[in-house]
Parts: sequence; structure tokens; C-alpha cells
Amino acid sequence: MSAKGKKPILLIALGGNALIRSGQAGTIEEQFENLRVPIKQIARLSKDYRIIITHGNGPQVGNLLLQQENCDLVPKLPLEILVAQTEGQIGFMIESSLDEELMALGIDFQPLVSLITYVVVDKNDPAFKVPSKPIGPVFTEEEIKSLEYQVVKTAKGYRRVVASPKPVTIVEKREIKLLMENDFIVICCGGGGIPVVRQGRAFSGVDAVIDKDFASLCLAGEIGVDIFLIATDEDGVMINYGTDKQEKLESLTDSKTEDYIKQGQFPAGSMLPKVKACQEFVRMGGVKAVICSVDSICDALEDKAGTRFIA
Repeated sequence: MSAKGKKPILLIALGGNALIRSGQAGTIEEQFENLRVPIKQIARLSKDYRIIITHGNGPQVGNLLLQQENCDLVPKLPLEILVAQTEGQIGFMIESSLDEELMALGIDFQPLVSLITYVVVDKNDPAFKVPSKPIGPVFTEEEIKSLEYQVVKTAKGYRRVVASPKPVTIVEKREIKLLMENDFIVICCGGGGIPVVRQGRAFSGVDAVIDKDFASLCLAGEIGVDIFLIATDEDGVMINYGTDKQEKLESLTDSKTEDYIKQGQFPAGSMLPKVKACQEFVRMGGVKAVICSVDSICDALEDKAGTRFIA
């Protein structure tokens, strides 16, 4: 896909565990320390690739929602504003950490930019009729009686639930493509991007959450990404997950992926969207798609770790 003579474009989608590990409180100090693991690898990879970094924001948005629920002294903000805030927050953390690691490698100048990103969704998407994405704090049965929004019962308790529509297009795709042509490392589509719908020539934010992996896939197709890598808290794609027959898959063909999806092997709220995004990327003609752990990004690109998706 890359222009002749240009380094290939690598899109790395960082999961939420890149900042907050299981069992941690999620302090800023912990998040910066956790970021060192993927960012050290990305700094090294910048010599051979033009890089786009996307990222999750679930814990960060959840914390902001929790703060809002516990403070009535200031006006409450809509969800799209909280997504924008976390895009800026996490973008700063990634960019500053990456700049530090690049300098440690003796790379004195590598242009970086964190981009607040709008992602268009279809206002008629069926997801708006059946909200499915739990967000924010946990409520008791008594507390939900006074809430003004829809909730769903989860294993932890009642939580607010919002729609998770599919992304249609990335508004800043032209700007991102231009930045890539000029060898910038671009941090964008944080938390799936800010969901908006078109109103004439303008955009309006909506109360929804876009899956980060599907937003990354949409961007990959629109700007011509060569390699699509999703970094998560697992070593790769597993079947029979959590049982004594658990098995990590070294590779997945399109037909095998379909078989495992029909068997219900991949949990809908975690691995399934990642698998579907990688499957679709390869179908679109992408050079390589892989799911791996945050610790093994470099090894996965050399086919030494993770799960590869094969056309």
C-alpha cells in the first residue's frame, strides 16, 4: 500500500492495559510507568515504520463519569466532551513518553502530534435503538431509581449503558494522511474517537462510544495502512479461553476465524471486535494484521509472538 520509497505505515492500537494494569488504582504515576513498555518498542520501530498510535480510554472516561456523579458543584458534561478530554490527556501522556524514549535512542528530532479526532457515525445505526456498551460507575438498585439515563445490570452491578455504533469515516483522515506523508508519528482516534453525526455541513456530538478497534480499522482503510497491530493484555487470540483446554492460536485464516466466531469462542466485549477488525483488515488487502500482548509488539511484527491473520 505504501508509496514507492516510503517506509510502510504501521498502525498500533493500544488497549486500556497499556496504561492501567489489572489490580492497579490507576494513578498517573502507574500509567506513565506502564506506558514505558509499549512506548520503548514504538520508539525503536519508528526507524523502520511510519507509525499511527490509537488507544483505548475506558478507565479514564469511567473515572471522569464517577467524578461527575459525586460532585454537583459544577455543571455535568456530555459524554462526547469527556471523550475529547481523555483524548487530550492520554495523547499528552503517550506523546511525552515517546519523545523521551526517542531522545534516549539518540533521535533528536522526530515530529509527533496528538490529534483530537471526530468519527462520523450513522444516526440511523441500529445500535442506537439497542444500547449495549456499559460505561462509568456501578450503581445500586436503589440509586438507579433517580438516574436520568438507561442502565444495564452487569456482573458488578448496574451501570449506565450507551450505544456503540459502527464508525463510518474519520473526519481528519486527510490531515492524518498528510502528516504521515511528512513522517509524523500520529496519535489519534483515542477511545474510538469523538462520535458525531452530520447535520448539513456541520457535525453534532452524540451520546455513544465507538469501539477503538473498529475506529482503527476504519482509519487504516481510509489512509492505506500496511500493518495493523492490536496490543492487548493477552499473548494472542485464544480458543477455549479460561478452561484447561485453552490454546493460543499462532495464525488464523479467514475461514477458521469464521468458524471460531460461529462457535462463540471470542467474548463479545473483549476479543471479538479485535478479531473482526483484523479479519476485515486482511480482507481489505492489508499486508499483515496481528493481535499480541503489549510486551511483545516488536516480536509480533517478526512473527515471533501473537496471532497472525492470513488471507
